[in-house]
Amino acid sequence: MYVTSELLLDDGVLERRFTLDGIPGLLWTPADASASTPVPLILLGHPPLGLDAMYPRLVSRARHAAADGFASATIELPGSGDRPAWPALDQAREDLRRAMRAGEPVGDDLVDALVLPLVDAAAPEWRAALDTLLQLPELTGPVGVSGGLISLGVRLTATDPRVAAAVLFAGSFVPRVIFEEARRVTVPLHVLLQWDDEGNDRDSSLALFDTFASRDKSLHAHLGGHTGVPASAGEAAAGFLRRHLKKA
Repeated sequence: MYVTSELLLDDGVLERRFTLDGIPGLLWTPADASASTPVPLILLGHPPLGLDAMYPRLVSRARHAAADGFASATIELPGSGDRPAWPALDQAREDLRRAMRAGEPVGDDLVDALVLPLVDAAAPEWRAALDTLLQLPELTGPVGVSGGLISLGVRLTATDPRVAAAVLFAGSFVPRVIFEEARRVTVPLHVLLQWDDEGNDRDSSLALFDTFASRDKSLHAHLGGHTGVPASAGEAAAGFLRRHLKKA
């Protein structure tokens, strides 16, 4: 990991920009994180819009996490930001937009083409980032996953034993194979659903929630579209992570 810049925010949070095998990333650590008092880490998921575009929301989430005693980190998704373009993925996104504009059903083949290549490429990169980040003396487990593409969150939670709790946002289409992986998810889950999300299949989201094998799982549904998440939803998710990461 190569740190490209450091910035001390006004609340004492240290922000480090880094690259890992050419992949840009961000790490935020609270002021009291040290080798003698290491803090748990939360992986901050985000949509494939680029870290620069998502930075205001990411840094706000990271600062709230730091106030709760957690470090936060994220990396750029494949095909986003300054990473090489991914024409096949761009075409799948355009095909989805075209189908939704025409009021056509979104079939499994289109969902698979849109989501699975991204998850297959991104999941190993996020695990590699976690390998490296947890070598820093000021960071420790347990690890939480928060937000972003729900299919990537499911993959990470199902396959990485270091993840002790996850906040998942049911805001995107989910391939059938991810449903099978969801059966292996047993950690505590806090799932957020916008009831009127224009870019999501509500019935599919409810079915996915039912599929999770976790004994400790809760579904938090709010009226409104994809971007209408109320502030109280973030507060509830933060409380969930405090309970489970600090208890672990």
